[in-house]
This record gives sequence, C-alpha cells and structure tokens, in this order.
Amino acid sequence: MRHLDVYRDPRAVKRLVAAVRRATTRPWTIMEICGGQTHSIARYGLEDLIGEDITLVHGPGCPVCVTPLEVLEKARRLALQPDVVLHTYGDMLRVPGVHGDLLDARARGADVRIVLSALDAVRAAARDPARHHVFFAVGFETTAPATAMAIEHAAQLGLDRFSVLASHVRVPPAMEAILSDPDGRVDGFLAAGHVCTIEGDADYHELAARFSAPIVITGFEPLDIVRGLLACVRQLEAGQHEVDNAYPRAVRPEGNPVARAALRRVFSPADVPWRGLGVLPRGGLRIRPEYAPFDAELRFPMSLDPIEEPKACRANEVLRGLLAPLDCPELGRGCTPEHPLGAPMVSTEGACAAYYRYRRMA
Repeated sequence: MRHLDVYRDPRAVKRLVAAVRRATTRPWTIMEICGGQTHSIARYGLEDLIGEDITLVHGPGCPVCVTPLEVLEKARRLALQPDVVLHTYGDMLRVPGVHGDLLDARARGADVRIVLSALDAVRAAARDPARHHVFFAVGFETTAPATAMAIEHAAQLGLDRFSVLASHVRVPPAMEAILSDPDGRVDGFLAAGHVCTIEGDADYHELAARFSAPIVITGFEPLDIVRGLLACVRQLEAGQHEVDNAYPRAVRPEGNPVARAALRRVFSPADVPWRGLGVLPRGGLRIRPEYAPFDAELRFPMSLDPIEEPKACRANEVLRGLLAPLDCPELGRGCTPEHPLGAPMVSTEGACAAYYRYRRMA
C-alpha cells in the first residue's frame, strides 16, 4: 500500500488541483475513457475539487457496459444448451439481458462458472473433455491478449471442445465516434492507461490531429487523474492538440510487443456493434480463420434479430457522455445494484454504479 499511498496523497493532489485551477481561464469539457478512472473520480470527489470550469464527462470505457444485448442473449442461450459449460468474468453474470441474466440461466440449470482468467477456462476444458467449454470473453485491448493466448494454448493441447464467444472491442474507434458525434461536447480526452500499456500511443496521434483534441494517457489513482487533467487543460489553453503520456511508469510508446503479437496472431480488427454507439468500423476483434475451430460464433451459429434497448434505461446517453449519471431520473429509484436497468449499474467499472456508490447521497 505504500506505493499506492504516493498516488493518493491528499496534499499532492491538492497542489495539482490548484495548478489546474490556475491554468484554466475558460470552461472545458474533458472525457475520461475508462470506467476505472470514473470510479476514482467519484470515489475521491475530484469533480468538486477541480471547480466548475472543468466539466468531466464519462466515456464508454467499460467492456461489460458496451457488450451488445444480442451477444448477451447468445451467451445465455449457449449456457442453456446441454453439455455446455459457460465460463466468464464475474461482472457478466448480473448484466440484464432481454430474457434475463446469466444468474437466471444458472438457476434454470445452466452450468455457468466465474473465472479469473481465460486460462482457467482452458484448464477446466482439459479436465473435462467430454463437455463443450465456452469462454465468454469481453474486454478491450487490455484483456484480449490473454484470450488470444488461451486460444493458442487450447490449440496446443488439442482441446476440440473449447471455444470462445469473443466480444472484445477496441478503444480508438469509440473515441473517433464520440468526436464525430454532432451532439458531442468533448474538448479533450484522458485516455485509458491500461489499454495504452498494451497498444502504446500509435493510434492516438492521428485522432488528436484530425479532431484538434488533446489526448492525455492517464492512470487510475487520484494523482494520476489530476496530473492528466492538468496536462489536458494546458494543451487546451495553448490551442495544442497532441498526445501526452501522463502515465509513464506503466505506458511506453510502443506498448507491450509480446501482448500485441499474441493479439494479432489470433484476432483481426472487424466492424462490430458497441452498445450505445452502434456498429463501429474496426471497433472490435474477430477470431482469425486459422483459429475458426475455437470460435463459438461458428461452432454454435445463431441468428438473432436486433434487440431494442429498454426504454427506461438511458445508458446509451451515459456511455456517449451526453447524460451525467446523477441527471438520470432512474438512478437510485428505478435502477439500483439489486434491480439494475442496464449494465452501467452492474459493472464494477460502470459509471452509474460509481455514482450510486459514491455520489448518490452527496
């Protein structure tokens, strides 16, 4: 904890906050991409500290939240098939789908298991080769390399009853969609540090230049976030729009070459739907044809009609930065962690969950 304490030091945070206030001469709207950053902002009350001239809006950086309803329904139907074991991360079990969540499927007899890593699912498949084991994989560029290595490991083991229902997505196309949105109001970004730990900063330079929006790679502790805000505000005030790395202890410009290589061996960019943002060109990752036997979409083909979002849930606006969670009339009333209307209230990285937990009573 001593290491973390350095980045949570209230005196250091207040010094940087004072610098942000001194650097700000006009209102700016800045979006933090990652839900982990949103939770830190809400938990430590950073919005109140930085003052009214800086408006923070919360982006779509929660992989659970942006997983489309159609994919959730595929996972639920897969889990209910005989001889199928569905493995996934714990957050996915309570995400409401159109016909219930995975906990409901488990209550109906489905074998749905929580794993901490994709390799846990591979090990389960090796121990129990008579049944089909499907890993329901979600996440950004951060978790996709681990899924890639799990598929490669399953291939090496010759596991012919292991497959992956992949719903991995890429962050830069989502940022492009937000910047292209005529209703958008984002002046600059705090980019997700963990994604850049894998991919580096190569994808961001063209975005920053084309949309005249500074992009600052930022970590997740209070000091990281305020440091990122200061770098972003200084660029905005100076009329600059460059990529800045405010998270150098974790992010190198080239990212992690080993993880990137694994990702590219198994996945290729594809046009995929994001919940709240629609289909984004090259917004996701598909399993390459070389690994088709491990693609659950091919092994268990399903044809689903588009599923409409529940009208009461305004997660689409929250994910695009158009609605603050505290301005949603359902927060804490019709939508709670016990009875969520949408994924942002369920996920540990969801913006609505952050505001319900840390700000609702403020």
